[in-house]
Amino acid sequence: MTSLGALTASVDWTAIAPAAIPAALAVLLLVADLFLPPRHKRLLAWATVAGLALALLSLIPLRAGHHATFCGTDPAAGCSYTADRFALVVQVLVLGGALLTALLSAPAVEEELPAGEFWFLLLASAAGATLLPASRDLATLVVALEVTTLPSFALVGLRRGDRLSSEAALKFFLTSVTATAVSLLGVSFLYATTGTLYLDRIGRTLGHEPAQLHTLGKAGAALTLVGFAFKLAVAPFHFWVPDTYAGAPLPVAAYLSVVGKAAGFSGLILITTLALHPYADTWGPAMGVLAALTMTVGNVGALRQRPGAERGAVRLLAWSSIGQAGYLLVPLAAESSGHPAGYHVGTTVAYALMYAVVNLGAFAVAALVGRSAPHGRLTDYRGLYAARPAAALALAFFLLCLAGLPPGLIGLFAKVAVFSTAVDAQHGWLAVIMAVNVAIALVYYLRWTALLFAAAGGTKAAAAAPELSADGGGTPAAGAVAARTPFALGAAIALAAAAGVVLSGAPQIVLRYAAGVLL
Repeated sequence: MTSLGALTASVDWTAIAPAAIPAALAVLLLVADLFLPPRHKRLLAWATVAGLALALLSLIPLRAGHHATFCGTDPAAGCSYTADRFALVVQVLVLGGALLTALLSAPAVEEELPAGEFWFLLLASAAGATLLPASRDLATLVVALEVTTLPSFALVGLRRGDRLSSEAALKFFLTSVTATAVSLLGVSFLYATTGTLYLDRIGRTLGHEPAQLHTLGKAGAALTLVGFAFKLAVAPFHFWVPDTYAGAPLPVAAYLSVVGKAAGFSGLILITTLALHPYADTWGPAMGVLAALTMTVGNVGALRQRPGAERGAVRLLAWSSIGQAGYLLVPLAAESSGHPAGYHVGTTVAYALMYAVVNLGAFAVAALVGRSAPHGRLTDYRGLYAARPAAALALAFFLLCLAGLPPGLIGLFAKVAVFSTAVDAQHGWLAVIMAVNVAIALVYYLRWTALLFAAAGGTKAAAAAPELSADGGGTPAAGAVAARTPFALGAAIALAAAAGVVLSGAPQIVLRYAAGVLL
């Protein structure tokens, strides 16, 4: 038997620090909330921001990418946790996204959400999302995914007394439980076929299993991928996203759209490129079909959002996130092109980094506008430039990045990189569908951008919602003048905008670094 000392010595605390810091802080803040008086609850928000910043700094010693821990006593058995370059880049995305989420959440928590519970759940979920890209066996992968997801159910339904929030949490919970059950069944089939939980050993065993287990292995691969498709809102398993985002507190919707999606995609990448690569000829074309269907459903759904509908802005961002998930699937579809395993992973990671920065920025501006226009209509943004020029310019920049138009060059280069993977894999049909969807997306992104600079009054759209005006003049955005911008929310918008500008000025920072990410 292995002694306790040997097990302890095998733990590389430097490697697990990025996940351990938010996990430990989550418990500390939950306990601290019991003793802090109400007037000091805001300190929990800044403690969360500081803890996430510390977790980001803990990644610096890992930049060489050669750390592994929780390894078996047999050197050939492999390790359950590997802090390689892929894990490092995704952890930067996850922790950076969680930090921006904490900043844009601070005003909402102070005004309407229970502080201790919110920060505990956010940090617990972030710890799971940080653990997931470093997981190298199926058990750790599934546990990390559930640690990411389970706190999110409570976050969605944390707004007490809100019927839509409770319905959103229930729909999210039922969908996710179904996905987990399907994934676990698939994982059990893969284990029965290969006799191992380690992803790389599964990849070496599949294709060489006994003939009587071949069908079981294929079924396990299919069920596992279907389970992840539910988690990632890949069409046709996307139906829970618009209602969940619209019913959740807006910072939680932002978190799900970026951090939750990044964690889920990192798990899907690990499963497909490490464990299931021998079946790439089967799941690769399937990924292409799902990518085409997902981007089309998402973009058409966003295009159909009515400007005067309540919570229309968040619903548009929700449908847009589905469309963006379709783009993220394109490089995975190209994995069946005969290149080495993980050849196109860097493109997905680069696109995810771009999407995370600008999408969180768009949600932050939506949170700012929502403080004076709580119905969340797209018409609330009419004339925003006259009321809040900086916020309007920031949102316009974020939307242009998502659309892939100058000056949002990082969005343009990321889309070109994804498009190139489809062409390189000789998936011309997928490249054409992507080009059509990019054109569809231009319509609703530019339509929203135009609203920001439209005349604030004297239009039918403005007259349709006069109650949103603080001065009674029938101008939805006019009430934004009187509202003060909370420091934390302003900081979130400024950080996202600064990151977007830097990446647009030097997109090679992301594209070159992420291009070297191989598994």
